[in-house]
Amino acid sequence: VGGILAAGHVSAEPVVETVAAAVRQRIRANEVAGAVALVATPDRILHFSAEGLADIEADVPMREDAMFWIASMTKPIVACAILALQEDGKLCVDDPAEKHLPQLAGLKTAGGMSGSPTLKHLLTHSSGLAEPTNAEALSAATLDQLVQFYASKPLRFLPGERWQYSQAGINALGRIVEKVSGRQLEQFLQERFFGPLGMKDTTFYPNNAQIARMAKSYCLKDGSAKLVAVPEIYDFARGERRYPAANGGLYATAADYARFCQMLLNGGTYEGKRLLTPASVAALSSVQSGDLKTGFTPGNGWGLGVGIVREPQGVTGMLCPGTYGHGGAYGTQAWIDPVKKAAYVLMVQRADYANADASRLRQDFQEAAAKILE
Repeated sequence: VGGILAAGHVSAEPVVETVAAAVRQRIRANEVAGAVALVATPDRILHFSAEGLADIEADVPMREDAMFWIASMTKPIVACAILALQEDGKLCVDDPAEKHLPQLAGLKTAGGMSGSPTLKHLLTHSSGLAEPTNAEALSAATLDQLVQFYASKPLRFLPGERWQYSQAGINALGRIVEKVSGRQLEQFLQERFFGPLGMKDTTFYPNNAQIARMAKSYCLKDGSAKLVAVPEIYDFARGERRYPAANGGLYATAADYARFCQMLLNGGTYEGKRLLTPASVAALSSVQSGDLKTGFTPGNGWGLGVGIVREPQGVTGMLCPGTYGHGGAYGTQAWIDPVKKAAYVLMVQRADYANADASRLRQDFQEAAAKILE
């Protein structure tokens, strides 16, 4: 059973009842309002279903083509952009960041120790770059303006000293993509990835038709058992006057993100088109963080823009060592198992997960999905 995931195709896909039932169980438990779940191999879709509601108040069923804020699942895509530019000979992941962003020269810790983060430090969340205040982030209309705030603050620690999840590091990489390519980040991603992959619904700036398909975001307010809608997600309400947030600004569908995962599963190719070399995919998906303790669940290392499961356990217990991917703040998840040659894509919009990577829904979905691969 299964079929090739054609661009824009959202009907007549295979549904494995045990996987759908695992998702429905968490919807009945009021963990989320609805979800889209997809399991893919390099060239086939094994499961693709929409469960529950996209809008509780209006009683709108979830659809396979629902739009979601994918938040930090943007980060692996930006990492791929950096690797594409490395393949073009325009940068190297071992370059000091200041080579491409001169304003980052001369960084020091609060204690006066000098540090020069490399692109690899930025990719592995070990750069030490400081985050802007909320007011500063809201005042920036471009990635370039945002980087100025990073440059004005002391390093939190010396590069490579420890792992600390960093929005600043990934946004700095987004600006490097712009500087090196001569394109706005959204233009570069469209030309090199979204266009060739047929990711027609992946964007920093959803149009009206896409907004109409947006799944609502919910939280369990004040400890109650009732899901309550939350305001517009992320910086959506700011309209067009916002930078393309490399750290987490993309919106997408499950089908779109599955095509990105299939490209990686295929060593950088999709439907005969090569987007990355196998060497780039290998670098992305190999532990690059040394012995640093990383990630939001136990047993992880960090690659170039992705978490890597080194020792499967708990929520990752059904995954093979070497599985890599990323989650998003509102519970979205995409993990690629290179041993079983499968990708697990889960789209939800839950705003108040204590740890979005450790949700019961993620575990139940992945456990059911892994069984169909045995």
